[in-house]
Amino acid sequence: MHPILIRIGPITIYTYGFWVAIGFFAALALILKEAKRENLSPAIISDLAFWTVASGIIGARLVYIIYDLPHFLKHPLEIIAFWKGGLVFIGGLFFGLLASFFYVRRHHLKFWQLADLIAPGLALGQALGRIGCFSAGCCYGKPTHVPWAVVFKNLNALAPLDIPLHPTQLYHSFACFLIAIILFCSQRHYFNKRLLDPAIPYGRVFALYLGLHGMQRFFIEFFRGDIKPIFFGWLSLTQIISVFMIVSGCIIYLKKKS
Repeated sequence: MHPILIRIGPITIYTYGFWVAIGFFAALALILKEAKRENLSPAIISDLAFWTVASGIIGARLVYIIYDLPHFLKHPLEIIAFWKGGLVFIGGLFFGLLASFFYVRRHHLKFWQLADLIAPGLALGQALGRIGCFSAGCCYGKPTHVPWAVVFKNLNALAPLDIPLHPTQLYHSFACFLIAIILFCSQRHYFNKRLLDPAIPYGRVFALYLGLHGMQRFFIEFFRGDIKPIFFGWLSLTQIISVFMIVSGCIIYLKKKS
């Protein structure tokens, strides 16, 4: 657990920001590769990725600030220090999708085609970004005595120190890697099927993403130690949103299958 990757004089490179950047470029590389297969312009995809990620970071940071508003009211300069850690993916997904929707409408593109295109890359980017969470000590788990528990020692970590915790960051990372593989295989499967039947609708891969991500987030949330349940005494806001994602994914998949 190393929150600070490199420090050279006044220049500090945070491990969290490094892994988020690695996740972004890995996701973009995968998306651009698949865009060529779909005969889509790399320039348009790059522009779309920029606006989606920029909006997503703003949304993710905004939701994180809302979660811990009293702290940021006392330390307003920390509001923009997202590179140290502190992004809520659900907020990023909502704002990112909103930006994508307006971009797609403005350029008269096919929303569901692009949604399917970015889904595997999005999961891959999340998987790598979660390694940054682990390094920063954010999104930490509840105290536990399982053999794979982790103990944070670095004073710069956001997690409680010297307490064995569930490595929920790594749970999320593993789950997202697995989801990325499933989505990538599904994307290739539907691409090959469209070669024989172009009428097969887009949207199923993104629907799978919504359902699978919602499920992993819902269940791993029970092991998180930085979340306060606010519904029925045992459910968090993120879990309620995750249920909405699961239901939405099922509806979209069934609709696109008909």
